[in-house]
Amino acid sequence: MTAPTTRLPALARVYRVRAGVELKEFFRQRESVVFTLMFPVILLVVFGAVLDYDIGGGVSFTQYFMAGVIAAGILGASLQNMAIGIATERSDGTLKHLSGTPMPKSAYFIGKIVQVFAVTVATIVILLLVGVVLYGIDLPSGTQWLTFLWVALLGSAACTLLGIAVSSLAKNGRSASATVTPFALVLQFISGVFFRFDQIPTWMQTIASVFPLKWMAQGLRSVFLPEQLALSEPAGSWELGRVALVLLAWVVIGLGLCVMTFRWRDKADG
Repeated sequence: MTAPTTRLPALARVYRVRAGVELKEFFRQRESVVFTLMFPVILLVVFGAVLDYDIGGGVSFTQYFMAGVIAAGILGASLQNMAIGIATERSDGTLKHLSGTPMPKSAYFIGKIVQVFAVTVATIVILLLVGVVLYGIDLPSGTQWLTFLWVALLGSAACTLLGIAVSSLAKNGRSASATVTPFALVLQFISGVFFRFDQIPTWMQTIASVFPLKWMAQGLRSVFLPEQLALSEPAGSWELGRVALVLLAWVVIGLGLCVMTFRWRDKADG
């Protein structure tokens, strides 16, 4: 008599359940919600109140800052969130446990991607609402929304993959936070988030152009700012074609780094 076989649930159901687990775990952690979801909102409120001046052509600094703070919000929801969260789960044994279950390993990553998508959408919606209600931000119109969409999606994908790869560099969640957060803040300062990009020293602009945040912010500026302000960009235009190519390149690079570096166990576990 043969032993009865256990029938595994459909893959779509596994993905759905895992995504639900990731969302519940994220929103139950008050520190993660405040830091990831509300931190860019706090930045918008503070900088909007303190630096609400005209940068020229009737455009307020808050209108300019909107693109940068959304890009920073995407960075926080993807790269920072993934690097710190996965490193923590690796060090506390969660990844080791999951790798020994029948759950397809792809379900873990699908769950993380859904979490990033949900947090990113929530962050953007809150920022837009706060910007419009408190500071009268002019929203994109017409085809500008399509540009907004593909820049946000490509930027989020690139930063998510980079976050997964960077998680393997940290010994634990605490060291990941101490490493990734200062790096992210420096990137924000040199990528045109807190200041006009044309006012940043050229050598800092060069460093920023290596990373996706600068290109995300530049692509988003094209939908929040009038066309004449494109002359303030280093190339004198929004360079949307180059924005797409650079972000796509980082998606490919990030995927390759994930494949080469991702670990389910701590280095101490062998």
